[in-house]
Amino acid sequence: MDNKESVSGSVSLMKSLMEEGTDTVFGYPGGQIIPVFDALFDYRQKLKHILVRHEQGAVHAAQGYSRASGKTGVVLVTSGPGATNTVTGIADAMIDSTPIVVITGQVVSPLLGTDAFQEVDIVGISQPVTKWSYQVRRADEIAWAVAQAFYIASSGRPGPVLLDFTKDAQVAMTNHHYEKCTSIRSYLPVPKIDRNSVWQAAELINSAQKPLALVGQGVEIGRAEQELIEFLEKAQIPAAWTLLGASVMPFDHPLNKGMLGMHGNLAPNLKTNECDVLVAIGMRFDDRVIGDVNSYATQAKIIHFDIDPAEVGKNVDVDVPVLGDVKETLPAVAKLLRQADHDDWIESFNTVNGEEYDKVIVNEIYCQGEHIAMGEAVRIVSEKTDNSAIIVTDVGQNQMMAARYSKRRFPRSFISSGGLGTMGFGLPAAIGAKIARPDRTVCLFCGDGGIQMCIQELGTVMQSNVKIKIIVLNNRYLGMVRQWQEMFFNKRYSETPMLNPDFVKIADAYRIKGRKVTKREELEEAVAEMLEHNGAYLLVVDVEKKGMVLPMIPPGMDASNIIMEK
Repeated sequence: MDNKESVSGSVSLMKSLMEEGTDTVFGYPGGQIIPVFDALFDYRQKLKHILVRHEQGAVHAAQGYSRASGKTGVVLVTSGPGATNTVTGIADAMIDSTPIVVITGQVVSPLLGTDAFQEVDIVGISQPVTKWSYQVRRADEIAWAVAQAFYIASSGRPGPVLLDFTKDAQVAMTNHHYEKCTSIRSYLPVPKIDRNSVWQAAELINSAQKPLALVGQGVEIGRAEQELIEFLEKAQIPAAWTLLGASVMPFDHPLNKGMLGMHGNLAPNLKTNECDVLVAIGMRFDDRVIGDVNSYATQAKIIHFDIDPAEVGKNVDVDVPVLGDVKETLPAVAKLLRQADHDDWIESFNTVNGEEYDKVIVNEIYCQGEHIAMGEAVRIVSEKTDNSAIIVTDVGQNQMMAARYSKRRFPRSFISSGGLGTMGFGLPAAIGAKIARPDRTVCLFCGDGGIQMCIQELGTVMQSNVKIKIIVLNNRYLGMVRQWQEMFFNKRYSETPMLNPDFVKIADAYRIKGRKVTKREELEEAVAEMLEHNGAYLLVVDVEKKGMVLPMIPPGMDASNIIMEK
């Protein structure tokens, strides 16, 4: 039976999105995408559109939606500046492996290359930061292009895809017929498992006396959290996590030994250079984790589980690569593992982390100083949500403090801009996360600098009634840059002090309830009020102006150079 239907290209796009299970689109209309928004008018019951206030916000919201739900986020914007405004978010999604499909409008085909009003080569601009960019010039291509886009975005190592629709493709008629894409010639998103590598990995782990696992977001992307726990428990391997792997393991699991990296926990950073077998799982050996590559884990045999062959050996030499979907490769290796006893090795982490607790943590989260500490505010919010909220962060000191001092019980509970470090990410990403998971409390931690990067998205919160909880950790500085200036640039605070507006009044202008806290004795009650309020809430917490995120490994150095105190 022929199920083809004659419709406009714009309607074909709507039908194609619904075939892929899309229920939410983040966007902003404009001249060259009007036909698509006109078609959307008739599908509002099935396709919810969230009107953002800036196209960058649309992409970050789609990222938050995707990271919270595991689905592919969708963005819909116009040509020219509308399209170019998405590029930062697209680059962020690329480096953090977030599946999104960005749909841009374009001038009619006869005007391409003429410098027509709001024409820009967005395909050329976006190619370096997408998995695939394609320009649709005919309505007959739309169903095919959308199917390809969703498959490419979500398969293998996920990432962003951009589809640029000329206006004539949007208005022309086509016989709509949709078939989901399940394969593309020459594109192999999941490498075939090498059984010899599986055996070699198991042999190394079985012979290890001091194994250590480094766990990244790849486990979350692969939905392999349970497989990871079973793997670690069988071989009694302590594990540490990257920033984006912060919610892969429950915070209270006995094998969870904390965060890696420049501002990570003391024990996992030091033990990286003590272990005899290092097992990297779904992480990419980022420079903020490895520091000085020449002295990184030189004593250890390294096993690397990853779906992307390009990451293996890119930054660190690997003894055994285990390529494939981690949901399959972890159980394959686990079958060959022997039950192990590494109690003394595991306990050694607790001893070192105890040193960090005494020197750094207790003073940060139970601060007795004159001013509220960032970590103190993060701890109280986490405790008041029973450590069950989705934590979203902006970038900077607020990000590191939220990662270190909030606690996560469930997967997909920590959303942050990792590889690109995009200030302004937090607010729109929190909007997307809450829309994806209305059943979860979503708490956003941001600094006074980051909140102002995309502060206009408070209008999206207002219009779409997004009940997020926003905590502005206000130190009146660009805090992380100031910290580097204090530590490495002789306290020359060049252009980092911030003169800020009244954030509570701004929230009130957007009909969002707000409050400012300056005294420690007010903080717990204010957090409780924020969480109990049935709606969006902006809580400004004035914190210590020159607080430091410690420990810190100076850039380009190894863990032996870690700084513990001011």
